[in-house]
Amino acid sequence: MFKTIKNDIPASIVVFFVALPLCLGIALASGAPLFSGLIAGIIGGIIVGSLSGSKIGVSGPAAGLAAIVLTAIGSLGGYENFLVAVVLGGVIQLVFGLLKAGIIGYYFPSSVIKGMLTGIGIIIILKQIPHFFGYDKAFTLFKVNGESTTTQILNIFDHIQLGSTLIGVIGLAVLILWDKVLSKKGKIFQIIQGPLVAVAAGIVFYIITQSNPTLAITHSHLVSVPIPEDMSSFLGQFSFPNFEVITNPEIWIVAFTLALVASLETLLCVEATDKLDPNKNVTPTNRELLAQGTGNILSGLIGGLPITQVIVRSSANIQSGGRSKLSAIIHGFLLLISVMIIPRLLNMIPLSVLAAILLIVGYKLAKPGLFKKMYDLGWKQFIPFTVTVIGIVFIDLLYGIGLGLSVGIVVILIKSYQNSHFLHKEGEGLDDSRVKMTLAEEVTFFNKGAILKELDNLPENSHLELDVRKTRYLDNDIIEILDDFAFKAKERNINIKLISERGEAENPPSYIEFFKLRQKSA
Repeated sequence: MFKTIKNDIPASIVVFFVALPLCLGIALASGAPLFSGLIAGIIGGIIVGSLSGSKIGVSGPAAGLAAIVLTAIGSLGGYENFLVAVVLGGVIQLVFGLLKAGIIGYYFPSSVIKGMLTGIGIIIILKQIPHFFGYDKAFTLFKVNGESTTTQILNIFDHIQLGSTLIGVIGLAVLILWDKVLSKKGKIFQIIQGPLVAVAAGIVFYIITQSNPTLAITHSHLVSVPIPEDMSSFLGQFSFPNFEVITNPEIWIVAFTLALVASLETLLCVEATDKLDPNKNVTPTNRELLAQGTGNILSGLIGGLPITQVIVRSSANIQSGGRSKLSAIIHGFLLLISVMIIPRLLNMIPLSVLAAILLIVGYKLAKPGLFKKMYDLGWKQFIPFTVTVIGIVFIDLLYGIGLGLSVGIVVILIKSYQNSHFLHKEGEGLDDSRVKMTLAEEVTFFNKGAILKELDNLPENSHLELDVRKTRYLDNDIIEILDDFAFKAKERNINIKLISERGEAENPPSYIEFFKLRQKSA
């Protein structure tokens, strides 16, 4: 792990600056104490990072759970009651890991995974545009209270804060210059990362412009970390679960919901992160569920939000050159040290600089060229990809993934319908029409319609050769169709020759009995 420390330390600093505003923002969106987001980030980095088998995945509070958390805190009667559900959710995740449920993540098509990454990238960009210009209102792509997208964009331009915008542009220029030019000029520019320079420039800009009424950045446009006066006030920021409500059925429903959604988000993130990893490491998914479960138990016990592996932090880690889990662990320690020692310095960082960092992360996830690449791969890849992106951007992360997966399943059904058999006609006419039908290796009930259509279209007085030599699995539904067709074939004077690895049979009396014998011999 320490062999790649020269790569991991700079990457951990970038992930730290990406994670800090995310921890606070997600806590705010969840209706939870701001400190709870930082707790989840610290545990996600140090504990989950240590236990996980992922070399480049980074865990922490996830935006995808914010709506669930916000609703649950209200319905369960307070944050301390909700923490019980977080702990129980972690226990359920441990059970998932022990039951080897991690394999579920591999059943999501790559087009859906890429759509998820792209959708998240677009959302990151949209969410950071207001902060980049010093405008506090969230940006969306649909009407809110009668306000259209155009109106929202105009509102941003009507409320531009000159200081925030200027340092945001400077920060963005530093990041692009560092990435495209300076990082290739010498090792010093690889050790000292662009985001660190951009953040340092932002702090300096804030300090020197405080007395300038035109360029001064107000506190609402700066990072806001709780500042403890002493150790007692620091410890006072922790919350603890109220286990007296553990018998409440609602607690268990929320716990199972959290465990299921957090596990699914984590497994999808693992799959996506492994695809982004230039070294193509493969994360052990069951171990990841065990690590996430342990992290959620600890987070819930000391007042933290639920944890998942997070694609934004993970992709920032990869893009910054992270090579081992040391990067995630160090980022967790940086969060811990910063909230204890330098909260006042952190509170001088303009949000527009952090927005510039996240705009670069979002762009790298949602590059325009990816749309063309997916289009060139054909409609079977492009449609699930596009539906996933649209669903995530316009509705919600899980809805988008669900829609993309549903379309992906429909595509599979269509291809299964088309590929269930191969039909070859050797002659045409009423007397000498010969048709050969070769069934695929696996034929299931999905293929009933296609096969039934071909059988019904056979002309009278024809000869059918049914070849099942390549077929290893034949669903009972298909066997019943063949058995029913044998009766109709006699009425239409259709002769059937069944060809299998056991030999040939003319007009077998019972296909069901024939395939039972075939399966026994196999």
